[in-house]
Amino acid sequence: MTSKWEHLPKDIKWHMIGHVQRNKVKYMAPYVHLIHSVDSPRLLKEINKQAKNNNRVINCLFQIHIAQEENKFGFDEQELLDYITSEAFKELSHVSITGLMGMATFTDDLDQIRKEFKSLSSLFSKLKEDYFTHDEFKELSMGMTGDYKIAIEEGSTMVRIGSAIFGSRNTH
Repeated sequence: MTSKWEHLPKDIKWHMIGHVQRNKVKYMAPYVHLIHSVDSPRLLKEINKQAKNNNRVINCLFQIHIAQEENKFGFDEQELLDYITSEAFKELSHVSITGLMGMATFTDDLDQIRKEFKSLSSLFSKLKEDYFTHDEFKELSMGMTGDYKIAIEEGSTMVRIGSAIFGSRNTH
């Protein structure tokens, strides 16, 4: 992302989608608009540190583990509730939590996908009502190329459909 940022117009609002390693945050902190995949307190603490070093606030989405697959990242509901009510979270002054992100299980079982999106949407509503009453908490990022229609039906405000636009990624 950083190599692309260097060559493109500076008014682009860059979204970091995908797993973020803490040691890479410093490279995107000067310009990233939204990090979709905050999956741990340690990562959010590093984002806050690097945002402070760059004299800015970085928008973030908490990644929630909703899939039945172990290889997906994210908080479970109780972990997140414990964290957002902690003193460590309240001390973070250079991040703004603007919503949640989740990825459904990679399956053909549409009922399972719907159930997972429904659970994330329910958690989003609960957090918005009880913990994040500010207007900026508005994004529910769920749904990818294969399941975005279900995600929208279940309340997604942001879908990630890169494969539908750019084609499958060559990961070799």
